[in-house]
Order: sequence, then structure tokens, then C-alpha cells
Amino acid sequence: MGRLIAIVFGVAAVARPFQGRDRGPERPALHLISPNQAVAFQISQDASGSLLYSVTLGSAVVVEPSPLGIVVDGRNLAEHTAIGDVARYDVNETFPWNGVHNTAVNRCHGARVALTAWTLDARACDDGVAFRFIVPGRDEVRRTPDEATAFRWPAGTTVWSHDFDGHYEGVHVRRDAADVRAGEWVAAPLTVKLPGTTGYASITESALVGYSGMTLRSDGRRGYNARLAHEAPISYPFFLRYFPDDIARLSQPASIAGPITTPWRVIIAGRTLNDLVNADLVHTLAPPPDRSLFPEGARTSWVRPGRAVWRFLDGGDNTFDGLEAFTRLGEQLGFEYHVVEGVWQRWTDAQMREFMADAKARHVGIWLWKDSRALATVAEQRAFFDLCSALGVVGAKIDFFDHESKEMIDRYQSILRKSAERHIMVNFHGANKPAGEARTWPHELTREGVYGLEHRQTPEWARHNATLPFTRYLAGAADYTPVVFGERRKDTSWAHQIATAVVFTSPLLVFGGHPQSLLDNPAVELIKTLPSVWDETRVLPGSEIGETAAFARRRGRTWFVGVLNGPSARTLTIDLGFLGSGRYDALLVRDNADDSGAVVVEKTTTTARAPLTIGLRSAGGFVARLTPPTGD
Repeated sequence: MGRLIAIVFGVAAVARPFQGRDRGPERPALHLISPNQAVAFQISQDASGSLLYSVTLGSAVVVEPSPLGIVVDGRNLAEHTAIGDVARYDVNETFPWNGVHNTAVNRCHGARVALTAWTLDARACDDGVAFRFIVPGRDEVRRTPDEATAFRWPAGTTVWSHDFDGHYEGVHVRRDAADVRAGEWVAAPLTVKLPGTTGYASITESALVGYSGMTLRSDGRRGYNARLAHEAPISYPFFLRYFPDDIARLSQPASIAGPITTPWRVIIAGRTLNDLVNADLVHTLAPPPDRSLFPEGARTSWVRPGRAVWRFLDGGDNTFDGLEAFTRLGEQLGFEYHVVEGVWQRWTDAQMREFMADAKARHVGIWLWKDSRALATVAEQRAFFDLCSALGVVGAKIDFFDHESKEMIDRYQSILRKSAERHIMVNFHGANKPAGEARTWPHELTREGVYGLEHRQTPEWARHNATLPFTRYLAGAADYTPVVFGERRKDTSWAHQIATAVVFTSPLLVFGGHPQSLLDNPAVELIKTLPSVWDETRVLPGSEIGETAAFARRRGRTWFVGVLNGPSARTLTIDLGFLGSGRYDALLVRDNADDSGAVVVEKTTTTARAPLTIGLRSAGGFVARLTPPTGD
């Protein structure tokens, strides 16, 4: 779709500068409400003149009055600041998107607030609020920014979070916000359920460019302070792969030359889990793509989502012949891609040419793994992507970043630009959370930054899998590498495993299981037809974070239903009212009540008026494909 942006400038409100304590605590200076009237964002000042903000969802408090600001060279610019002109503007746009739905919607009321020597840019959007700070400066002067913003939840809020031990590969823990100890480090997105039935929210960031990533640290009083990556604990992966000099260097705050524009601090807010999952806020805040590189944005011809086979998790011969066999199996599945790990770097030129020619004849595109440490310079990046282009490689899996410092963020951006110039798609591993990059760089189809099936030691997966759609996936696509039928699935059933490929969003959908196991599975007919992108997504009633994730997702005229059940067995009834009129051919994959390593496959017909009743075993699952009969 075309893009429509309406921005209206002008002095819509003028707040007098703060004159002293007689102003009183938390006197409103700015009030923004979203176009749909659901979300409100308010700026005020406390008795000392420091900035505060709050967020509401209808009549419910999302964020209680909390400090807002930026530190530059050790000085908090939000303390004793004067509020000047407020220039209001509107944003109303849509653009093509690869993910939970095919069109992103960005509707916001915004304001740029002139403060003493800096500017606050704030937006109240239909799916949440966002704000960033702009500090003018001269190009020849370097300054060091830091954080002065906090997020304080109301009493009775439940939080889901994980630490930084594995960088962004962690298992979320559910707690009452009041029970989180002071000093605990938390990775974004941090998802919360507000008291009672008032709604949900999640904290993250967007437009992370030329800046360190944002982390969160608990204050022990239901609040979290925003911090930057240099302060966060060094993760085990970074300690394992990098040298002490790297650790010391990246543990120092990063300086910035010229003007400082922070990433957007984002609070997604919605009354339902469906609102959270369908929120476009993170990627709509990111800059649009460069039309010289992506003339049709996400629909640019060389950006092609698809499914991939991958030899790593579930066995297979890691030789030239063994990997050629994986390409053949990918062809049999009808998958578009084959992701090849680093063994390709030991092949001769003749072997590489033979491998690529075989893949081309089978219409299977090849992705090659590469260590990011070998792409630290622009020259190294250019040489690698030139090689990929010459070989006919379609994508690169770049691994081992393991830190969110400005230095690493700059490396991500450089790799994205150099790969785009050579029309090479990208999948980042050992990565941080996404922060809207896939809008600016549509060829980034997915990234890891998720605790997925590569982690063999996990004793049980069900609760984790039923949590991820409402936590990590709110920030963007994730390469969990789903669907394994062997021992790595631990407590989960075969139906649960297949459902992960429906519920987890990844435009490059890399299957973790050996492709022969997919071909041999009784549900192979359904597996072959699973898409990697969706036109529409609905989170179904009965979903609850960590307990059940039930999704209905449409591609074209075909609907898929995927259900991930947590640790407790249950019966779920699904209303099929989202279907159109007429009868649908239904292919159903259910749990086998007696054997988690088996499925019951059923073919039938149904209509929108016939609810589905599903018996789910502990750690079980369900998948349905609902297709209008040919000719309807």
C-alpha cells in the first residue's frame, strides 16, 4: 500500500517555564491521547522541576508517574528544566509488512516539546506510547549520553522477565512486580499484566541506531530504571567468545559526535493479548527503508520470505554429501531455503560451485553462516557479501554478536547496509532483541535473540513456549528453529512442536528437525503447507501467558489454528467465527492421548458455526488447516 503521513506543526500548547515550588507536584504540562482514544501519555513536573510522565489505558494506570530524561556527560538534563513551546503533529500511515499481518498501521498523535537546550519527542499511538530525546550538538564535539528514565508499575501488576546470563536467550519468570528485588537486571521486552482485567503492557525500544541498547534494572519498588548496555552484566556467550580487552572496552560508556537522538522508549499497551500481539508500534517507529535499496519496501523482489531446512539440531551427516542430501530433502518438502553452517568454509571452490549448482537446479536458495567477528570491518563485510553474490547465495546467517554496545549496534547497521547493496538477505544469531530494524532493512528476515531449541539442557519447554508469543515476539521476529520430533522436544508433544511453526513469527522459518523426520511424520501434508508470513493474526480466547497460546492465522483464504499448551492438561473450545461463509476442508492434527511422540490426523469439513473442541494433554498442542473448497 502507499504511505500517507500527515504531520501538522504549530504551537498547539504553550506551557510556562517552571517558576518554583509553588507550582506543586506533578502539575500537567502536556497531555496526548491516541487517535482511538484508548491510550494517554502525560508529562508533568515535580516540585523540584524534574520531568515525570505517566501512561493510562482507558481509566487504568499503565505507568505511574515516573522520571523521564537523559543524562549527558553526567548531567541530567531533565532536572530543573524549563518547558517551552509544544509543536503537535499527527502520524497516519500504512505500509507492507512481513510478520503477524501483511500491513502495518501507524496512527499517533505526537508532540515535540522544547525544553532547556533539548527536545522531547512523544507520541500517543493506538497501540501504545513512545518518546525519545533530541540534544543538539556540534559535529566536532563528542559527548556521552546515559539514561534517566524509569518505568513504575501500579500495585498488583504481574511481570514476565529474564536476565542477561545468556544475553537475549533467557527463560521468562513470572512474578508479582513487588517481589522483584532491587538491582535485578532485565532484558526487554518486559511484559506485564496490569491489575485485575485492565490490560497488558510491554517495555522495549525502537530505532536503535548509533546508540547503545537499552536494558532495565529493578529498583525493588515495582519500578525499572532504564540503563545502557555498558552497565549490564557481561553475558556468558560474550565472556566465552571475546577477550578481556573487548570486555573492558565495551563496559565503558559510548560517546557520540554531534547531535544526540536517542532510540524511542516504547510502551506497548492493550486491553487484550490480541492487542499486544498485533501491535505495530516497534517497527512503525523505525525509519522507512531507503528506496534506492528497497524500491518496494518489504515487497522488493529480492526480499523473499520462506521456509528452510537446517542441519544442526537433529542429526544428519555434516559433510558435503550429507548437506547436498539436505538440499534434496528441502526440495521434497517444497521449502524455499537451506541454511548451511560454517562447514562450507572448508570446501574447495569446485565443491562450492557444485553445491550451488545442485541447489539452483532444485530451486532451493542457500544461506551461509558467518562469524560476525570476521566481519568487524567494512572491507571484510564487502568481501564476504561480494563472495555471496558471486556464488548465487541468497542469504547470510551472521552469528556471535553477544553484546548490545554502540560498537556492536554500529556493526549490525554496517552489515545490513553492505548486505543490502549485494541483495543478500540476513538472519542474525547470537543477537540482541529486534528494535524495528526489519522496517528499515526489510531483508533482515529474522534474528535469534530468543531461547530456542538450540538449548539442549532445558528440562521442560511447554510453559516457556506458551510465554514467548506475549514477551519476546512482541519486539519482532525470532529464529527459535521450531519443530523437532526427537529428544530435544523434552516434555512437549509432536502436535505442540508443529504448532510452534504456526504461533512463532519468523519470515525465514528455519525448521530445527531433520527434514527426513518432517517427511516421515503423519502430519507431513500440513507441514508442507505451513507459511512463514501471515496476512492476519488473531489471538483466541482462552490464551493466557505461560499457560496457553492459541492463535488463528490467515494466509490468503486459508486459515491455520495453532495451540501451544502449557504444563496443565485442559480442554479448549475454539469459536470458528473468523471463517467466511460456506464449508471449509479441515485438516486437524491432535495430540495422541497415550503417546506424546505421536499425533492423530483427521480430515473433515466444518463451517464458521461449528466450534472446535480440543483435548490438550500436558505440554500438548493442536494444529488445524482450514481451506475453502476449490472453486468457492
